[in-house]
Amino acid sequence: MESWKTARLGRTNLRVGRLGLAASYGADERCVREAFERGVNYLYWGSRRSESFAAGLRGLRSRRDEFVLVIQSYTRLAALLPWSLKRALRSLALDYADVLLLGMWNKDVPPVIFEQALQLREQGLIRHVAVSTHNRRHAAKLAAKAANIDTLHVRYNAVHSGAERDIFPHLPAPEVRPGIVSFTATCWGELLKPDQVPFGNAVPSASDCYRFVLTNPVVDVCLMGPRSVSDLTAALDAWDKGPMTPEEMAWMRRVGQAKYRRPSRFSLRWSGKENGG
Repeated sequence: MESWKTARLGRTNLRVGRLGLAASYGADERCVREAFERGVNYLYWGSRRSESFAAGLRGLRSRRDEFVLVIQSYTRLAALLPWSLKRALRSLALDYADVLLLGMWNKDVPPVIFEQALQLREQGLIRHVAVSTHNRRHAAKLAAKAANIDTLHVRYNAVHSGAERDIFPHLPAPEVRPGIVSFTATCWGELLKPDQVPFGNAVPSASDCYRFVLTNPVVDVCLMGPRSVSDLTAALDAWDKGPMTPEEMAWMRRVGQAKYRRPSRFSLRWSGKENGG
């Protein structure tokens, strides 16, 4: 991390704002425009390829070199990967994606999928390859050994903080490691609810959740999943407040641990919205 607000995205050398914007929860054209003007340049159009978010991306075409476009594909059929990417690029009227994200791989990505991704890179349709996973130990393995993976998307929040044990300490040196992008900072909104918050502790806001994640210097980008401009404005408050103090981090951990101890309500939750939130 080179500052509180910006970072180099691992070995990609891409300069990114440390808050990124995901389309997963309904962010629209106004959200894209407002976020970009505030310094958010990691723009992820993936789990939900909404037309309104796409319109926002098309509105930035004249400033294409100022943002990082992330396109995701969940396909398990290698032959469909080029089709999925090209269809997305046609919808955006753009020539390439900075990052092709291979979505939700909790085990090894088949070589044939990687071969297709690398061919797309050779064709100039993408610049970098990323993988998302909920399997923390697998993420550490990918970070250490997978030369073709430039960025990892991993789950990290005050409820699910295991990345601090299973991923972050095992990363290669900063100049050679993949970029680290976190998702589900609010634990799908559960951290924002008053239930299970220990007595005498405040209920976290979205801004608190993002600050918790960004206070860890290993995280290059923390994805936001706002539903509206007002949600976005509240989330961006994290940048203005800066890193959490040790006391604030301890409070967030108390809340997260209390919610984690509930019956396995989080263990299988995903519903197609792995990024943002």
